[in-house]
Amino acid sequence: MSQGKINVSVENIFPLIKKFLYSDHEIFLRELISNATDATLKLKHLTSIGEAKVEYGNPRIEIKVDKEGKKIHIIDQGLGMTSDEVEKYINQVAFSGAEEFLNKYEDGAKDTGIIGHFGLGFYSAFMVAEKVEIITKSFKDEPAAHWSCDGSPNFTLEESKKEDRGTEIILHIAEDSTEFLEDSRITELLNKYNKFMPVPIKFGTKTETLPKPEDAKEEDEAPTQEVDNIINNPNPAWTKQPADLKEEDYKGFYRELYPMQFEEPLFHIHLNVDYPFNLTGILYFPKLTNDLNVQKDKIQLYQNQVFVTDNVEGIVPEFLTMLRGVIDSPDIPLNVSRSYLQADGAVKKISSYITRKVADKLSSLFKNNREDFEAKWNDIKIVIEYGMLSEDKFFDKADKFALYPTVDGSFFTFEELQEKIKANQTDKDDKLVILYASDKEAQHSYIEAAKTKGYEVLLMDSPIIAHLMQKLEGSKENITFVRVDSDHVDNLIKKEENQISKLSDEEKETLKTDLEKTIESKSYTIQLEAMDSSASPFIITEPEFMRRMKEMQQTGGGGGMFGMGNMPEIYNLVVNTNHELVSEILNTKTAKKKERLINQSLDLAKLSKGLLKGAELTEFIKRSYDMVK
Repeated sequence: MSQGKINVSVENIFPLIKKFLYSDHEIFLRELISNATDATLKLKHLTSIGEAKVEYGNPRIEIKVDKEGKKIHIIDQGLGMTSDEVEKYINQVAFSGAEEFLNKYEDGAKDTGIIGHFGLGFYSAFMVAEKVEIITKSFKDEPAAHWSCDGSPNFTLEESKKEDRGTEIILHIAEDSTEFLEDSRITELLNKYNKFMPVPIKFGTKTETLPKPEDAKEEDEAPTQEVDNIINNPNPAWTKQPADLKEEDYKGFYRELYPMQFEEPLFHIHLNVDYPFNLTGILYFPKLTNDLNVQKDKIQLYQNQVFVTDNVEGIVPEFLTMLRGVIDSPDIPLNVSRSYLQADGAVKKISSYITRKVADKLSSLFKNNREDFEAKWNDIKIVIEYGMLSEDKFFDKADKFALYPTVDGSFFTFEELQEKIKANQTDKDDKLVILYASDKEAQHSYIEAAKTKGYEVLLMDSPIIAHLMQKLEGSKENITFVRVDSDHVDNLIKKEENQISKLSDEEKETLKTDLEKTIESKSYTIQLEAMDSSASPFIITEPEFMRRMKEMQQTGGGGGMFGMGNMPEIYNLVVNTNHELVSEILNTKTAKKKERLINQSLDLAKLSKGLLKGAELTEFIKRSYDMVK
């Protein structure tokens, strides 16, 4: 037996590991299983090139929990270690065996799925264990070795009687980590981190129901048997070629990833690239709501089939974090605990590649089956609109397939929309005015007024639409977006002709004084306009610029610089001087009747705009009953 001190640069590295190096103690199991997978895949490679003269067989990794003895065993059938290798790889902290292996076999080992880039991975065991043992036998014809360390820099190393090839790690669990002696906790960790590891992982057994014998009676119970509980799928869909997968395979894998998600995904995108970086994966478009936050953190990042994180910010462009699925790349640089990305040029290339692949897939879906694409538009539009806002390259591609639905259910690309409306919706300054509504029900009367003029009205109701319109106005020539309730219909698209008012300037001044005296609210700016006599007498509008800036500020953008986010709502009350009711208000001599007519007309306008609520609505109903008595 030999004894010694681990070659570390500080007197005791273990408290440092426990406190600072790994903030999340549960990853000890991921690291140790990763090392076991490493050892197994190394052996596979060495046997394939003839350097290891042993039978590879069908190796697996086994996890055993001894609750009574307060121990966890991680057992592999990989290439094992000699005493010298234990000295080298275990006692020389931060000397990564996997890194040396990759350097030695760099030409042939790139596809072996080696995980260990982190020499400190093994030492994560001391986050949960007060003592760690390694019992290992190399594939080489040498005696087995038994290494033991109690969490100080002191270790013992002696010969072992182990006869089978491979390594067994024994963790003597510390008092503050006994949660990891519960089967349910280990199952949770295995499902989280190791669900798709490339080597089968056994954890206990499970009962399997067998088919009934042919001569069995109906009331007879089906026979059962105990079988190994293999917790992982070593060959998940993303590791296969798209040509080898059917639509049902992709849907089945989605259910495997999200067992509690009952809705099918709308479609998928298979990622598969090996130059200038290695990356595989499958992204799914689920049905999305208009909530920008609720859907995030559903994409899982793997490194050679080892789960790393579901925070993929940086690798996946922000607008695609609402998708679901898996990305796997050995080229993603991680820090020592594998939990956080490090800044790197490769990450930007990966992000650009994913953006391009998503844009190409959407373009293909649009071209190949436009009807189906239109049917799915409301479920995917938030991602596309967000992408157009945040990624210029995506904006350029999406401009060809982004859709603009009308309130009547038609869909246009921007180019088609321009062609459709340019004759009727170009104003006197030769600017194309694109009318839109954000709420079909609340803005119904305004929509109908625009439609009577033959105008096309879009339905644009996503939470970021104000930002997107701003971008479109900046990138397209001579266009402007105007919401249908931002002005009365004759002013939405200014033509040359102007209506002549029936009222003289003096009468208009009198009318305005009457209105201002009755309407005490400072929320309304009163405007007298000459309109068609059939248009509504009172119309409430919201100035486009002010309202849009407020909306942008509320969703995190442009309006904030003007301090508009906290401003009270300000409306224009547009009074049609050519309407018969307005003339009646002007000519009414009884002050009480005049006041009642003004209040009733204002409330009707507020009702049309969806602004009449609470006590004001109660008062309006009471007044209306009084007027029909």
